[in-house]
Amino acid sequence: MTIQDRAVNFPVASRSVVYEGRVWNIVHDTFVFPDTGESLGRDYIDHPGAVAVVALDEQDRVLMIEQYRQPVGMYLWEVPAGLLDIDGEDPLTAAQRELFEEADVRADEWHVLVDQFNSPGSSAEALRIFLAQGIHEIPESERFTRDGEEASMELRWVPFTEALDAVMDGRIHNPSAVSGLMALSVAKQRGLDSLREPDADWSAHPAFRDQTSPSAQDA
Repeated sequence: MTIQDRAVNFPVASRSVVYEGRVWNIVHDTFVFPDTGESLGRDYIDHPGAVAVVALDEQDRVLMIEQYRQPVGMYLWEVPAGLLDIDGEDPLTAAQRELFEEADVRADEWHVLVDQFNSPGSSAEALRIFLAQGIHEIPESERFTRDGEEASMELRWVPFTEALDAVMDGRIHNPSAVSGLMALSVAKQRGLDSLREPDADWSAHPAFRDQTSPSAQDA
């Protein structure tokens, strides 16, 4: 029997904003869990979602960037990534924009590597990680001007096997990088032509979910 996550539509009795932040809010939902009839309250991050890109060149190297992250107090080696925070922007366009802004490159060929929820017990954040190939550098005069923590990011092309070793040795911890590199390892074994198209359905993302679809079950 095939296993697959299921969307449901439990009626929310009330929803309130507990904290309003710069990028995302913390909300409180009250709903009835039908299995027990119990009324439950849950606080979580109302997140717009994000995309990430594993860029792979013809020399089998992946593009890694080192960025400072204040919540964990570390410089982390990551893959290019960013929020889905522009109204009407589809995930592929967002990924292409992030690759341009953070890595100074464009790509001709795109596929979906893997989809995930980063912390489904506490956040609505859905993440889609793409594989980008056919890499072209952007002329220096056309590059995006980075600021904040991104202003001093180091960019490095890392042999794929070395990047994968860094995951398995516990030397890198960013979820986009870890999941993306592991997914690419599996995809290489199965054949990259087995990957999904870049516009593949992403109805698991709360913002793209069609509650009338067969995968959704009303409470």
